[in-house]
Amino acid sequence: MTDAAAPAYPVTARNRLKRRHDRGRYDHASVHAILDSGMLCHVAYVIDAQPYCTPTLYWREGKRLYWHGSSASRMLRAQEGGVPVCLTMAHLDGLVMARTGFNHSANYRSVMCFGQAHPVEGKAKVAALRAMIERFYPGRDAGLRPFSTQDIKATTVIGMEIEQASAKIRAAGNLDEPEDMDNPSWAGVIPVATVIGAAQPCPNNPAKPIMAGLEGYVAGAHLDAVIAAVAPR
Repeated sequence: MTDAAAPAYPVTARNRLKRRHDRGRYDHASVHAILDSGMLCHVAYVIDAQPYCTPTLYWREGKRLYWHGSSASRMLRAQEGGVPVCLTMAHLDGLVMARTGFNHSANYRSVMCFGQAHPVEGKAKVAALRAMIERFYPGRDAGLRPFSTQDIKATTVIGMEIEQASAKIRAAGNLDEPEDMDNPSWAGVIPVATVIGAAQPCPNNPAKPIMAGLEGYVAGAHLDAVIAAVAPR
């Protein structure tokens, strides 16, 4: 259970879990831990009464979320004026096999965040783009070519203060009915993870390539664990 005294996002009808309240979390620690173990999210918004949902990379700084993309992006152009959005991300952690189709499920960690999206401009925009690299690859930005004027012009950065958020977690085994336990079908959990593969170097790399910021990205490592390990504390 969440500590009632711990900092938490306000709970209203917008972010309150409608089902399985026992799986819900609203405290900052739980929400931020899940956000900080991912880098791909989906941002939902409405343009002229038409709903859209766009996948994009994101990062967190305190209670603010950032994402970026091409200045020609329809999503980012629509959000530049300051629009309400819903950002979600999730990890699939396991396939839950039960003895009836109804009880099949999945283990997961997910977050849903609400807020107003606004553009980040000027020096703050450049700082945000550098922060994006440093967030996932600490120490790498110093060895890269600095962003050019055209790089910055071609990129839009969006920031959003998290107004409300909820996390939902399932980490359990199969929940079969007592009357189904005699069914011979196999039941249990099949773990699922995103695993980093072997690096594929560019042929123009120097004999001893500079690996700053990439130390944790080794073959066989779990991506969520690597990202979480380099998250700012």
